[in-house]
Amino acid sequence: MMFEWLGENWWALWLSAFLAFAVIEMITLDLFFIMLGGGTLAAMVADFAGADPWLQIVVFCVVSLLMIAFVRPVALSHLKKGPSEQRTNVDRLIGEQAVVMEPVSSDSGLVKIGGDIWSARSAAGVLPAGQKVVVAAIDGATAVVSAASEADGKS
Repeated sequence: MMFEWLGENWWALWLSAFLAFAVIEMITLDLFFIMLGGGTLAAMVADFAGADPWLQIVVFCVVSLLMIAFVRPVALSHLKKGPSEQRTNVDRLIGEQAVVMEPVSSDSGLVKIGGDIWSARSAAGVLPAGQKVVVAAIDGATAVVSAASEADGKS
């Protein structure tokens, strides 16, 4: 009885698939499953227009593939670009000033960035304790630093 109703009401299957894709997208945040969700909505519209089930499946596949091929790359590029003040996580530390807590060499050392102590290594030479430095890069959990005057000269 239930399968008979679903066979006659494909819109319910498409709506269920859309909701499932939306939930998966919220978990993954990859902009892939929402493209599949767009395909399910197009197939649901095709069902409301009176299309046969095989045509609804074709509409789902075509619209999903087109969205993955053309919409997703544009959406991802818009999400990833932005001014430097919108940098997140450790990317925000690049360019920040730090203070050397323990001498920093090309192999080891400690710096204080903001209120946090980071393991560090020097981009060039040994940096003594107390010197102000600039974070040039983040490599894993290690800050790569250079003397503040060197970083200003390179800009």
